[in-house]
Amino acid sequence: MKKLIGNFTLFIFGWKFTYPEEFKVDKCVMLAAPHTSNWDLIYALAVYWKAGVESKFLIKNVYTKGLHGFFFRWLGGIGVDRSKVNNLVDYAVNLFNTQEKLILMIPAEGSRKRVEKWKTGFYYIAKNAKVPVGLGFLDYTNKIAGVGKIVDITGDFNHDMTIIQDFYKDIDGKFPEDYNKSIF
Repeated sequence: MKKLIGNFTLFIFGWKFTYPEEFKVDKCVMLAAPHTSNWDLIYALAVYWKAGVESKFLIKNVYTKGLHGFFFRWLGGIGVDRSKVNNLVDYAVNLFNTQEKLILMIPAEGSRKRVEKWKTGFYYIAKNAKVPVGLGFLDYTNKIAGVGKIVDITGDFNHDMTIIQDFYKDIDGKFPEDYNKSIF
């Protein structure tokens, strides 16, 4: 069902798709960038569903409760109580440690608005969970969506972030003015 929805969504909106088999890993932190529009989640989920990959994402727990909660959990939402002080890095690392398969989609910018630098939690989640970082992307200029690279975290922050930044330098979000290509 999800695969059919993913195919239909990308087709109807005219998006091309790329998700090479070698990038289909059991566990990874999957970056979702650039993140400049609410449409990003729809297209990103379509990519994973078309590829037959179950992805998850963190969302305010109010969205995963009640009648509508079923829908957001079906989409892959994992509720997080943001009214409490939580260490999301430790929480996500624990998710990786307790699940056999987990593709955790994270919009590293933390906002659809322009930011000066990316939040670095994704990096420390991957490092502490000992999982790679997948470079998921939505290039609105060329209407290509997919996963373009898997990066093994070395622990050398500047080196690893340079690789990630170089990958995203030629990719445009829906609102390019809201995406800062200098991520760290």
